[in-house]
Amino acid sequence: MSSAWNASDVTPAGAAWLASAGTYPRSTLALWEERPDAPVVLPCGSVFDVVSAPAMFGRRMLDRLWDDGPGSGPVAEFRGRILLFAAPGTAQRLPALLEWEEWGARDSREATRTDAVPPLLCHGTGDAVTVPAPSEGTSPTVPAPSESTSPTGPAPSESTPLTGPAPAGTTAPTRSASRWLVAPDTRQPWLPGPEALLWAAIRAARSAVRISIFPPADRDAKVYDVSRRR
Repeated sequence: MSSAWNASDVTPAGAAWLASAGTYPRSTLALWEERPDAPVVLPCGSVFDVVSAPAMFGRRMLDRLWDDGPGSGPVAEFRGRILLFAAPGTAQRLPALLEWEEWGARDSREATRTDAVPPLLCHGTGDAVTVPAPSEGTSPTVPAPSESTSPTGPAPSESTPLTGPAPAGTTAPTRSASRWLVAPDTRQPWLPGPEALLWAAIRAARSAVRISIFPPADRDAKVYDVSRRR
């Protein structure tokens, strides 16, 4: 992979890890060697699952994971949502854990503990997600892709770059809408499981009521120290 990438971008080892999720890893790496600014579609379920949250709530989850918890795996921002890369199997278990948490408080007259948890999209076996480009250089002009693809729809080719003229009426992802918040940096990154993400979601929901109506001066200035990651 190109050695010219910035430290804040995906490392060559991280790119190899991402590419290993696809059927043709070498094709993906060859694409990124030529076009490090090209996002691609990768399947979930074997190398990683992905939990997708609304942008603001996803950032709160991420803060909880880093400030009070074990840290996170790779995390990306794509088209207004936060993509938290998780251990395989998380997509199947996390919804059940959230449902159990809600049901466990149903008989109480108090508000349920997870009332403030917005719907989390859990992508696992049979799904695919579009991941941002390895480099945060100028984003290519691409058709707006769907966030996930189920086995009932046409399967995307992970070796095909999402490039080319954008159809009329579509908006190409920009740098601010498609980027890595915690970039993959090793061939075997630690990935949180369903329990860790459940914990983060509940604490993010509880903290929401204590957050000032005035946001921090620059939310993008937050830096996550990957050396602390398990």
